[in-house]
Amino acid sequence: MIALVSFLLVILSSILIVRIGAVALEMTGLSRDIASFQAHSAFSGTGFTTSESEYVISHPVRRRIIRTLMFLGSAGITSAIATLVLTFVGKSAEEAQLSLLFLAVGLVFLFLFSRSKLIERAMKQLIKRMLSRFTSLKIYDYNQLLGLSKGYSIAEIRVRKKSWLANKTLRELQLNKEGILVLGIYRKVNGKEAFLGAPSSETKILPGDVLVCYGPEEIVFALSRRIKGISGKVEHEEAVEKARVRKMQEEMELGIKEGYT
Repeated sequence: MIALVSFLLVILSSILIVRIGAVALEMTGLSRDIASFQAHSAFSGTGFTTSESEYVISHPVRRRIIRTLMFLGSAGITSAIATLVLTFVGKSAEEAQLSLLFLAVGLVFLFLFSRSKLIERAMKQLIKRMLSRFTSLKIYDYNQLLGLSKGYSIAEIRVRKKSWLANKTLRELQLNKEGILVLGIYRKVNGKEAFLGAPSSETKILPGDVLVCYGPEEIVFALSRRIKGISGKVEHEEAVEKARVRKMQEEMELGIKEGYT
Protein backbone atom coordinates (compact mmCIF):
# COMPACT_ATOMS: atom_id res chain seq x y z
CA MET A 1 0.00 0.00 0.00
CA ILE A 2 2.92 2.33 0.76
CA ALA A 3 4.26 1.80 -2.75
CA LEU A 4 0.83 2.53 -4.23
CA VAL A 5 0.49 5.77 -2.26
CA SER A 6 4.03 6.71 -3.29
CA PHE A 7 3.15 6.11 -6.94
CA LEU A 8 0.06 8.34 -6.73
CA LEU A 9 2.10 11.03 -4.97
CA VAL A 10 4.69 10.90 -7.76
CA ILE A 11 1.92 11.35 -10.35
CA LEU A 12 0.42 14.24 -8.37
CA SER A 13 3.84 15.86 -8.05
CA SER A 14 4.36 15.48 -11.80
CA ILE A 15 1.05 17.21 -12.52
CA LEU A 16 2.00 20.10 -10.22
CA ILE A 17 5.50 20.42 -11.71
CA VAL A 18 4.18 20.53 -15.27
CA ARG A 19 1.56 23.09 -14.23
CA ILE A 20 4.22 25.29 -12.59
CA GLY A 21 6.44 24.97 -15.65
CA ALA A 22 3.60 25.90 -18.00
CA VAL A 23 2.72 28.99 -15.96
CA ALA A 24 6.40 29.99 -15.79
CA LEU A 25 6.72 29.72 -19.58
CA GLU A 26 3.51 31.67 -20.01
CA MET A 27 4.94 34.43 -17.83
CA THR A 28 7.88 34.77 -20.25
CA GLY A 29 5.47 35.74 -23.03
CA LEU A 30 4.41 32.43 -24.60
CA SER A 31 0.76 31.83 -25.29
CA ARG A 32 -1.09 29.52 -22.91
CA ASP A 33 -1.40 26.67 -25.42
CA ILE A 34 2.25 26.76 -26.50
CA ALA A 35 3.48 27.08 -22.89
CA SER A 36 1.41 24.08 -21.82
CA PHE A 37 2.58 21.99 -24.79
CA GLN A 38 6.24 22.85 -24.24
CA ALA A 39 6.02 22.05 -20.51
CA HIS A 40 4.40 18.65 -21.15
CA SER A 41 6.89 17.85 -23.92
CA ALA A 42 9.92 18.74 -21.80
CA PHE A 43 8.73 16.84 -18.72
CA SER A 44 7.83 13.70 -20.69
CA GLY A 45 10.96 13.90 -22.84
CA THR A 46 9.03 13.57 -26.10
CA GLY A 47 10.67 16.63 -27.68
CA PHE A 48 9.31 19.60 -29.62
CA THR A 49 8.30 20.50 -33.14
CA THR A 50 10.99 22.40 -35.02
CA SER A 51 9.17 25.72 -35.27
CA GLU A 52 7.95 25.82 -31.67
CA SER A 53 11.34 24.80 -30.24
CA GLU A 54 12.68 28.14 -31.51
CA TYR A 55 10.45 29.91 -28.97
CA VAL A 56 12.48 28.20 -26.23
CA ILE A 57 15.98 28.02 -27.69
CA SER A 58 16.14 31.76 -28.38
CA HIS A 59 15.18 32.73 -24.82
CA PRO A 60 17.63 32.10 -21.91
CA VAL A 61 14.96 32.04 -19.18
CA ARG A 62 12.80 29.59 -21.13
CA ARG A 63 15.83 27.35 -21.68
CA ARG A 64 16.41 27.16 -17.92
CA ILE A 65 12.75 26.31 -17.30
CA ILE A 66 12.78 23.57 -19.95
CA ARG A 67 16.10 22.19 -18.64
CA THR A 68 14.65 21.96 -15.13
CA LEU A 69 11.49 20.25 -16.42
CA MET A 70 13.59 17.71 -18.34
CA PHE A 71 15.65 16.88 -15.25
CA LEU A 72 12.62 16.54 -12.99
CA GLY A 73 10.74 14.61 -15.66
CA SER A 74 13.46 11.97 -16.04
CA ALA A 75 13.56 11.49 -12.27
CA GLY A 76 9.76 11.49 -11.95
CA ILE A 77 9.14 8.92 -14.69
CA THR A 78 11.81 6.60 -13.27
CA SER A 79 10.34 6.90 -9.77
CA ALA A 80 6.81 6.29 -11.05
CA ILE A 81 7.81 3.10 -12.87
CA ALA A 82 9.76 1.81 -9.84
CA THR A 83 6.94 2.44 -7.37
CA LEU A 84 4.37 0.98 -9.76
CA VAL A 85 6.37 -2.26 -10.02
CA LEU A 86 6.76 -2.44 -6.22
CA THR A 87 2.98 -2.07 -5.87
CA PHE A 88 2.40 -5.54 -7.35
CA VAL A 89 5.64 -7.39 -6.50
CA GLY A 90 5.23 -10.13 -3.92
CA LYS A 91 1.45 -9.71 -3.66
CA SER A 92 -1.16 -12.44 -3.69
CA ALA A 93 -3.88 -12.42 -6.33
CA GLU A 94 -6.39 -10.85 -3.94
CA GLU A 95 -3.92 -8.20 -2.76
CA ALA A 96 -3.00 -7.41 -6.36
CA GLN A 97 -6.68 -6.97 -7.30
CA LEU A 98 -7.23 -4.68 -4.31
CA SER A 99 -4.15 -2.64 -5.22
CA LEU A 100 -5.37 -2.43 -8.81
CA LEU A 101 -8.74 -1.16 -7.61
CA PHE A 102 -7.13 1.52 -5.42
CA LEU A 103 -4.82 2.44 -8.30
CA ALA A 104 -7.75 2.89 -10.68
CA VAL A 105 -9.65 5.03 -8.16
CA GLY A 106 -6.54 7.13 -7.48
CA LEU A 107 -5.85 7.69 -11.17
CA VAL A 108 -9.46 8.73 -11.79
CA PHE A 109 -9.21 11.21 -8.92
CA LEU A 110 -5.94 12.62 -10.28
CA PHE A 111 -7.47 12.89 -13.76
CA LEU A 112 -10.45 14.84 -12.42
CA PHE A 113 -8.06 16.96 -10.35
CA SER A 114 -5.96 17.84 -13.40
CA ARG A 115 -9.05 18.64 -15.52
CA SER A 116 -10.88 20.79 -12.95
CA LYS A 117 -11.19 24.39 -14.21
CA LEU A 118 -11.77 25.68 -10.67
CA ILE A 119 -8.62 24.02 -9.36
CA GLU A 120 -6.71 25.15 -12.44
CA ARG A 121 -7.62 28.81 -11.88
CA ALA A 122 -6.77 28.65 -8.19
CA MET A 123 -3.45 26.92 -8.84
CA LYS A 124 -2.55 29.33 -11.62
CA GLN A 125 -3.10 32.37 -9.43
CA LEU A 126 -1.09 30.81 -6.59
CA ILE A 127 1.75 29.77 -8.90
CA LYS A 128 1.89 33.24 -10.45
CA ARG A 129 2.10 34.89 -7.03
CA MET A 130 4.84 32.53 -5.90
CA LEU A 131 6.86 32.89 -9.12
CA SER A 132 6.47 36.68 -9.07
CA ARG A 133 7.68 36.77 -5.47
CA PHE A 134 10.63 34.39 -5.71
CA THR A 135 11.74 34.87 -9.33
CA SER A 136 12.33 37.72 -11.78
CA LEU A 137 9.71 36.48 -14.25
CA LYS A 138 7.21 39.04 -15.48
CA ILE A 139 3.59 38.33 -16.34
CA TYR A 140 2.47 39.33 -19.83
CA ASP A 141 -1.27 39.38 -20.39
CA TYR A 142 -1.40 39.90 -24.15
CA ASN A 143 -5.17 39.82 -24.23
CA GLN A 144 -5.14 42.96 -22.13
CA LEU A 145 -2.01 44.56 -23.60
CA LEU A 146 -3.20 44.25 -27.20
CA GLY A 147 -6.93 44.65 -26.60
CA LEU A 148 -7.65 41.24 -28.11
CA SER A 149 -10.93 41.14 -26.21
CA LYS A 150 -11.92 44.58 -27.55
CA GLY A 151 -12.41 43.69 -31.19
CA TYR A 152 -8.71 43.63 -32.14
CA SER A 153 -6.75 40.56 -33.16
CA ILE A 154 -3.44 39.25 -34.47
CA ALA A 155 -3.59 37.06 -37.56
CA GLU A 156 -1.42 35.57 -40.27
CA ILE A 157 -2.34 36.41 -43.86
CA ARG A 158 -0.88 34.35 -46.69
CA VAL A 159 -0.44 36.51 -49.79
CA ARG A 160 -1.61 34.84 -53.00
CA LYS A 161 -0.96 35.89 -56.59
CA LYS A 162 -4.42 37.41 -56.97
CA SER A 163 -4.30 39.14 -53.59
CA TRP A 164 -4.69 42.91 -53.43
CA LEU A 165 -1.55 42.93 -51.30
CA ALA A 166 0.76 41.26 -53.81
CA ASN A 167 3.69 43.13 -55.39
CA LYS A 168 3.07 46.39 -53.52
CA THR A 169 5.10 48.17 -50.86
CA LEU A 170 3.60 48.88 -47.46
CA ARG A 171 3.72 52.57 -48.37
CA GLU A 172 1.53 51.91 -51.40
CA LEU A 173 -0.89 49.72 -49.45
CA GLN A 174 -1.39 52.31 -46.67
CA LEU A 175 -2.69 49.65 -44.30
CA ASN A 176 -2.13 51.99 -41.38
CA LYS A 177 -5.08 54.06 -42.63
CA GLU A 178 -7.23 50.94 -42.19
CA GLY A 179 -5.94 50.59 -38.63
CA ILE A 180 -3.73 47.61 -39.49
CA LEU A 181 -0.09 47.19 -38.50
CA VAL A 182 2.18 44.65 -40.19
CA LEU A 183 4.27 43.28 -37.33
CA GLY A 184 6.37 40.92 -39.40
CA ILE A 185 6.74 38.95 -42.63
CA TYR A 186 7.61 35.29 -43.16
CA ARG A 187 9.18 34.60 -46.55
CA LYS A 188 10.78 31.60 -48.24
CA VAL A 189 14.39 32.41 -49.14
CA ASN A 190 16.44 29.69 -50.87
CA GLY A 191 14.04 27.06 -49.59
CA LYS A 192 14.24 28.24 -45.99
CA GLU A 193 11.78 30.35 -44.06
CA ALA A 194 13.10 33.79 -43.09
CA PHE A 195 11.45 36.35 -40.84
CA LEU A 196 11.47 40.12 -41.15
CA GLY A 197 10.31 41.91 -38.01
CA ALA A 198 8.89 45.44 -38.04
CA PRO A 199 9.13 45.89 -41.86
CA SER A 200 9.61 49.41 -43.20
CA SER A 201 7.27 51.31 -45.49
CA GLU A 202 9.50 50.44 -48.46
CA THR A 203 9.20 46.69 -47.90
CA LYS A 204 7.56 45.03 -50.90
CA ILE A 205 4.99 42.29 -50.29
CA LEU A 206 5.49 39.27 -52.55
CA PRO A 207 3.18 36.36 -53.42
CA GLY A 208 3.81 33.56 -50.96
CA ASP A 209 4.63 35.89 -48.07
CA VAL A 210 2.88 35.39 -44.76
CA LEU A 211 2.07 38.67 -43.03
CA VAL A 212 1.64 38.90 -39.26
CA CYS A 213 -0.97 41.64 -38.89
CA TYR A 214 -2.56 43.41 -35.93
CA GLY A 215 -5.76 45.41 -36.19
CA PRO A 216 -9.56 45.38 -35.97
CA GLU A 217 -10.67 41.78 -36.32
CA GLU A 218 -13.21 42.33 -39.11
CA ILE A 219 -10.76 44.41 -41.16
CA VAL A 220 -7.96 41.87 -40.80
CA PHE A 221 -10.30 39.07 -41.88
CA ALA A 222 -11.55 41.06 -44.88
CA LEU A 223 -7.99 41.93 -45.87
CA SER A 224 -7.06 38.26 -46.09
CA ARG A 225 -9.80 37.77 -48.73
CA ARG A 226 -9.26 40.99 -50.71
CA ILE A 227 -8.31 40.55 -54.36
CA LYS A 228 -6.60 42.93 -56.76
CA GLY A 229 -8.48 45.23 -59.09
CA ILE A 230 -11.24 47.81 -58.70
CA SER A 231 -13.07 45.80 -56.05
CA GLY A 232 -9.94 45.66 -53.92
CA LYS A 233 -9.47 49.41 -54.17
CA VAL A 234 -13.11 50.02 -53.19
CA GLU A 235 -12.78 47.67 -50.19
CA HIS A 236 -9.64 49.52 -49.11
CA GLU A 237 -11.43 52.88 -49.21
CA GLU A 238 -14.38 51.46 -47.25
CA ALA A 239 -12.01 50.02 -44.67
CA VAL A 240 -10.27 53.40 -44.30
CA GLU A 241 -13.63 55.05 -43.62
CA LYS A 242 -14.55 52.39 -41.07
CA ALA A 243 -11.20 52.90 -39.36
CA ARG A 244 -11.80 56.64 -39.19
CA VAL A 245 -15.24 56.15 -37.60
CA ARG A 246 -13.90 53.55 -35.17
CA LYS A 247 -11.08 55.84 -34.10
CA MET A 248 -13.53 58.64 -33.42
CA GLN A 249 -15.73 56.34 -31.34
CA GLU A 250 -12.75 55.08 -29.34
CA GLU A 251 -11.56 58.62 -28.67
CA MET A 252 -15.06 59.63 -27.58
CA GLU A 253 -15.30 56.64 -25.21
CA LEU A 254 -11.87 57.43 -23.84
CA GLY A 255 -12.90 61.03 -23.30
CA ILE A 256 -16.06 59.95 -21.45
CA LYS A 257 -14.09 57.60 -19.22
CA GLU A 258 -11.50 60.25 -18.47
CA GLY A 259 -14.28 62.63 -17.53
CA TYR A 260 -15.34 60.29 -14.71
CA THR A 261 -11.81 59.85 -13.37
